[in-house]
Amino acid sequence: MINKTSPQTYARICGILYLIIIIAGILGQILVRGSLITTGDAASTVNNLATSSSLWRVGIAGDLLMHVFDIPVMLILYVLLKPVNKYLAILGVLFNMIQTAVLVANKSILIIPLILLGNPEYVEAFGTIQFNAMIYLLTEIHDYGFILGLIFFGFACLIYGYLIFWSGYLPKILGIMLIVAGLSYLANSFTLILIPKYYEIVFLFLVLCLIAELSLSLWLICKGVNISKWNVVSLSGE
Repeated sequence: MINKTSPQTYARICGILYLIIIIAGILGQILVRGSLITTGDAASTVNNLATSSSLWRVGIAGDLLMHVFDIPVMLILYVLLKPVNKYLAILGVLFNMIQTAVLVANKSILIIPLILLGNPEYVEAFGTIQFNAMIYLLTEIHDYGFILGLIFFGFACLIYGYLIFWSGYLPKILGIMLIVAGLSYLANSFTLILIPKYYEIVFLFLVLCLIAELSLSLWLICKGVNISKWNVVSLSGE
């Protein structure tokens, strides 16, 4: 059982895992999918996947490991934030859980191209042009699935940010930054769904999300929580 009177260790564990999640997410998106998927060129994308299937598999495994780490992070965030408002902390975790579930299910879409590429009869059945188009379509569907998952994470960030802002034992600026990140995630996702022609403009706001989440993870690692204020808030909530 996590000892609520000694949150510092758990804050640092949370920060380390969160940092790993951030790094793994960036590597998966930029190093793996960014290097293998050629925008607007299905044939080149399929050729890249065929010649670098191991890298594609590593990317999938890394993403899944990232979502495994999501689970202890959610648990620790609940423990750290429940003294402020237990029910809002639960609500934040529920939104976060849905996001993780959506993104894990979304990874199955990335496995389908490997199945298709591993069976030459599929190329014969569909024809080369149709085959390439189908695999490229799957990568685009994955992108949309990722965006859908971020809707729920956007709401989770709003709640986490609110709780951090009012906690007293974590800096208010981190709460503000996380609220801005949540709004940015929501704006990004709903823009792609509702008015996709403006997506590239709104997409730039995701930099704010990276800054906010990276700041939170580093603060938890280096500073943790203010123990004296934690004790005051924790005791008052009992």
